[in-house]
Parts: sequence; structure tokens; C-alpha cells
Amino acid sequence: MLRTLLVTGGAGFIGGCFVRLFTGDGRNRIINLDKLTYAGNLDSLLAVSQSPDYHFVCGDIGDRNLLERLLSEHQPDAIVHFAAESHVDRSIDGPRLFLETNVVGTFDLLVEARRYWESLEIEKKNRFRFLHVSTDEVYGSLAMDDPAFSESTPYDPHSPYSASKASSDHFVRAFFHTYGLPTLVTNCSNNYGPYQFPEKLIPLIILNAIEGKPLPVYGDGTNIRDWLFVEDHCRAINRVLDDGIPGQTYTIGGHSERTNIEVVHAICHAVDELCPQLPHVPCSSLIRYVADRPGHDRRYAIDTTKMETDLGWHPIQEFPTGLRQTVKWYLDNMEWVERVTSGSYRRERLGISTGL
Repeated sequence: MLRTLLVTGGAGFIGGCFVRLFTGDGRNRIINLDKLTYAGNLDSLLAVSQSPDYHFVCGDIGDRNLLERLLSEHQPDAIVHFAAESHVDRSIDGPRLFLETNVVGTFDLLVEARRYWESLEIEKKNRFRFLHVSTDEVYGSLAMDDPAFSESTPYDPHSPYSASKASSDHFVRAFFHTYGLPTLVTNCSNNYGPYQFPEKLIPLIILNAIEGKPLPVYGDGTNIRDWLFVEDHCRAINRVLDDGIPGQTYTIGGHSERTNIEVVHAICHAVDELCPQLPHVPCSSLIRYVADRPGHDRRYAIDTTKMETDLGWHPIQEFPTGLRQTVKWYLDNMEWVERVTSGSYRRERLGISTGL
């Protein structure tokens, strides 16, 4: 019997990867609810768009009437909640949207999920899960000799984005402890891979390197992130959904700590190798240091012991091969890139129905 999943934000980078991986696998039927903000791109879901096990709904997680209708009609066995505003720089320039989407939107989704869950018969009620996808940025910043973030690390968010995600995490846990809603929380490190919107570090540097544009690096470039290949992350989420214990948190990382400048140089090397005909090779000559981001966290790292010992998950993709694969994907999919950078993927949304 197919398991029905209501996936929020399934047209985004990580949510879209989850939808592609688990649609048509013979096990899941996916209802994708996405508002289609600038980062939501249906081009990324063309491979599954005609599957009988996939259904797209254009809508907002803050639309309680829509949520109630979707839950009643589709009777999901779980909600996998990706939908969020996620770009730190945008949160610094306009924090209110992050409050409205990440905090209030998650709250609205929790309220309707609880109402639906309480209406279920006992067997389905016991199977139901609400999985909330969050970030390691809620934990703040690590010194070079600090142990990696784990499920017990105190929260210490430093940006409006991470503060909004921390708040939503707390609401999810509160609904478990107060109402018994069977929630799960995952906190992941920086994701990378195909179909990522070009504002994020890795696709931005790839595309700028190809085009011969400056490669901006914040500060001195020594900020450290733990890089996680997006497919590894989505498989981890699926493991938590299958076997995670309600009320628990799971930290998910890639075992790939790198400074930002190391990442940029690795991208330059890959582009040089794959595109030796570019007139501006070596691409490292395009690197430019720029003023640091306000409140820029120095280091993130994730301890995945709980995921590995309790759920048997570990990341498969090593960073050097995953990065090269990602660079090659962008080179091979310049039509997707052109539609994103030109904005044509958004202009065509006007014909999308918001019906069920």
C-alpha cells in the first residue's frame, strides 16, 4: 500500500530532491504543496510531473483553509515540512518575511496537522508523523576546537534566518510535548548539489566562474561549513521518517568541513578541468574578497553519531566527487540555469492553477 506524504516546499532545492527521489519508488504517493516563491521551480520536477503518484498544489502553508482541505482530501500518513525562507543575506535585508513564513507559517501548519491527526482512527493516528526540516545554524557558531553540533547543543541563533528556524523548531517540539503530536526534527549542515538556486555559494561560484565574473568571498574566506550532498540529506530524512522516534531530534551532516576559500578553489579547479577553453582560466584569478556578512558565524560542524548508530544512516557522497558532479551538472544543464537567471521560469507560473 502506498504511503501518502504531504510535502511542503517540494519545489525548492532540498524538497525538490526529496520529491524526485521518492516519487515513483513504489512506496510513496506525494502531494507537493509549494507557494512558488522565487526559489520554487517546477522545472526541477519535470522528471516526476506526470507520475500518477505525484500531485502538485500551488499554495501557502499559512492558508489554513487550504491545509484543512488538503489534509481531508488526501489523508496523508505524514507531513514532511521543507517550506521555508532560507537565505541568510535576504533575512538580514528583510527579516519580517522570515518571521511570517518560517515561524507563523510553521505554526499554522502545526495547528492544522494536529486537528487532522486528532481526527484519525487509532491505527492511522499511531502511524502519522510530522517531520520538520531545520538547520544547524540554530546552534550558532563553533570555535576551531569546539566539538561538533549534536542534538544536545544549546540553541544560539545569530541571524534573523536562524532565529526564525530556531523558533519554528521550538514550536514543533512544543506541539509534541503539549499535544502529543508525533513530531520529528532534523537539523542539517550546508547542502549542495544539482538544482540549487544560484544565490547560494556553490552554484553562484560555479556560474560566475563559467561566465568569467568575479568570485565574491566574504571576509578572509576562512569561515568553515560542513557540506552535505543533497541526496544524502534526503535519504537521511526518509530514514528519520521511517524509524525516528517521535519527539526526537536528529542532526545530519556530511563529514566534510571546508573553509569557504577551499570550496571556491575546488570549484575553480573543477571548472578549469572541465572547461579548459575558457579565456579566463585559471578561474582562481577571478576571486575577490568582499566585506563580511554581519553576524557571520565562523564554523559549523555536525556530529552524526545518533543518525549512524540509531538509524544506520551515513553520508555516501564524498565532497570532492560530489562537488565535481555538481559542477558538471550545471555545465550540462545550462538551459535550466538560463531559465532561472532570466526569470522565465517565474513568468510562466501565471497559468498555474491553485486548485486541488
